[in-house]
Amino acid sequence: MSTQLQTIDMTLPIGTLDSYLQRIYGLPMLSAEEEYALAMCLRENNDIEAARKLVLTHLRFVAKIAKNYMGYGLALADLIQEGNLGLMKAVKRFDPSMGVRLVSFAVHWIKAEIHEFILKNWRIVKIATTKAQRKLFFNLRKSKKRLGWFTKQEIDDVARTLNVKPETVLEMEQRLDAHDAAFDAEDENDFSAPIHYLTNQSQNPAQLAETTDTEQDNQKQLMIAVKKLDDRSQTIIQARWLTESKAPLQELATQFNISVERVRQLEQTAIKKLKSLMSAPPRGVIPENAFPPKQ
Repeated sequence: MSTQLQTIDMTLPIGTLDSYLQRIYGLPMLSAEEEYALAMCLRENNDIEAARKLVLTHLRFVAKIAKNYMGYGLALADLIQEGNLGLMKAVKRFDPSMGVRLVSFAVHWIKAEIHEFILKNWRIVKIATTKAQRKLFFNLRKSKKRLGWFTKQEIDDVARTLNVKPETVLEMEQRLDAHDAAFDAEDENDFSAPIHYLTNQSQNPAQLAETTDTEQDNQKQLMIAVKKLDDRSQTIIQARWLTESKAPLQELATQFNISVERVRQLEQTAIKKLKSLMSAPPRGVIPENAFPPKQ
């Protein structure tokens, strides 16, 4: 291994992106022999210093690849950072005995991390989730730069080239052309913003308290009303409606030694009486319609 390689300054500047790029392009490149020696040292001895040298001397390739993805409106520094993660994963998995240079092996890992970052951050709503959709997304972006708005013939050509259905190409094109909508409008008088119609009232504390009180009150009134029924009707209502498992009509008919139809009649009569009792105002409360409106 050369003396030059052993004395590489392993520190990188903390500052602007330009200073970072200037520094990584100034780092010496590895020969095939140097790369092999470092990779074997990492693989056999888990030498972290060797891994750092392999990463540092290949940072320029990450920056070069990342620049190809600047058309997505994301910061180049972020793209480079994600690509660097892919490079480190590649270095960890690199086997020099396969006869392939690290840069060729690492391209897949670098692009995979950048692709994942773009798909997570390019839009708030995910537009590509499956492996096939991701492949179509990036290929379609390249095609749209050349073709602009697609005609039917162009959609068929892209579908045939990418080996997908025309409907899939059309759906992805619509996703690409869609835009994220702001949740809150800049103009307070603009009531078309989602904030005005997507409000979730299910967790409103006041509404939850009101709902709970209403349910408890209804349950209390139901229990009071049930106690006003005769014993047989109480048993039928309890068995049919107030237990986890609903008792069959035949079982109750056998219990009271009456017909099934008679049990059904008693049940319906009891339900009507319960509704009447629960709808009546509590004793001592004057209903709203007790007095005629003022003329």
